[in-house]
Amino acid sequence: MKVQDVLLKAMAKKITWWAAAEIIGVCDRTMRRWRERLEKDGYSGLTDRRKGKASAHRVPLATAEEVLRLYKDEYFDLNIRHFHEKLKAEHKIELSYTWVQKALQGAGLVAKRRKRGPHRRRRPRRPMPGMLLHIDGSKHQWLNDDRWHDLIVILDDATSEIYYAQLVEEESTRTVMAGLREVIEAKGLFCALYSDRGSHFFVTMKEGEKVDKHRPTQVGRAMKELGIQMIAAYSPQARGRSERSFGTWQGRLPQELRLAGITTVDGANAFLKDRYIGEFNAKFSVAAAEKGTAFRRSSRSDLNWIFTVQTERVVAKDNTVAIGNRLWQIDKTRFRSTLAGTTVTIHEHLDQTVSIRFGPHVVGRYNSEGEKLNDTTPKRRGKDGSMEAGENQKQVLTGSHTPLEIPHKRRDSHFPTAPTAVSAVSKAKTKTKLKAAA
Repeated sequence: MKVQDVLLKAMAKKITWWAAAEIIGVCDRTMRRWRERLEKDGYSGLTDRRKGKASAHRVPLATAEEVLRLYKDEYFDLNIRHFHEKLKAEHKIELSYTWVQKALQGAGLVAKRRKRGPHRRRRPRRPMPGMLLHIDGSKHQWLNDDRWHDLIVILDDATSEIYYAQLVEEESTRTVMAGLREVIEAKGLFCALYSDRGSHFFVTMKEGEKVDKHRPTQVGRAMKELGIQMIAAYSPQARGRSERSFGTWQGRLPQELRLAGITTVDGANAFLKDRYIGEFNAKFSVAAAEKGTAFRRSSRSDLNWIFTVQTERVVAKDNTVAIGNRLWQIDKTRFRSTLAGTTVTIHEHLDQTVSIRFGPHVVGRYNSEGEKLNDTTPKRRGKDGSMEAGENQKQVLTGSHTPLEIPHKRRDSHFPTAPTAVSAVSKAKTKTKLKAAA
């Protein structure tokens, strides 16, 4: 409408044709041609004369059909770059990569890529092992059938060495705790743990917002007790080191399991632990930037209590506690007439057993069916730091609570025992004899 208005003003001689060319933004020669076509054909003469004409660089229809046929019948599993090279080398079809890409995507043979994300900087590795560990799970058909499992992997940021890798039905609090406990028992305590924002790692009030570090999960509580910092990743790109590692796992582990004839989860886990983790580390781990290690030996001997799912409950009047539809009966204790109305902590261990604590005291142990276990004998710390059975104390020993071991002193008796009385008589007779002799 702007061009039409300007041309009408020029035709009405309100402005000059030179001024009209300057307003529209064309040169004087173009304006002269427009004026001639306008006088001859009217406004239809101003349309682009190239419309309706085929481009001189247009690919023939037969060539386009041949390209699509080749990809669909022969090269269906090749990526676009690889297919473009095959067209040029094997079939002498000279086409640009962009044309081949758009043709395959337009025909629905190749999915369109998502738009690239923002520019990111590569994060350097930590200089020593034990400074930062990555933990993540990858859901995949690892056993080459229709079953889906999660592969939980714990690797070192400094060397990409795999410390733990196991197949589980689903990544959860218990499966993550089992992996972390195994690494700590084998390597020692590390400095920090890097993970995604899964609900078993962090509490996130609203999707996309920052995690609430003041409300630790069960895993967060265990890491805090051990002095390990937890770091949350806010994008898959931030966990690029572990994400790229999973790409290698998915491209190799299913094939290795197939060649080994393994079709069960237990067999796959044994294969991973006994053989494949070592082979994987030999091929893909790198040397650390600095010598030494940041792992430190744990002084805690109560990992069995730290790596538990802990829930506090108030004991009912009939000395029972419940979680959902599970109920546990607490027997009578020596140190208190009844526990009704008190707060106890229910520890759900990784081996499916349950222990109930009142302060440092263990007041009950049960199996996964809720039946009371007989091995409720309390334990105390031995000289070597291990847990051994005790006879007089019913307490759980942790780093924050150790009972005082005061030796028992024998009381002085007000009445002499039989040996003491005989000894006194003997002494009196001896004195009498000595006086008589004198």
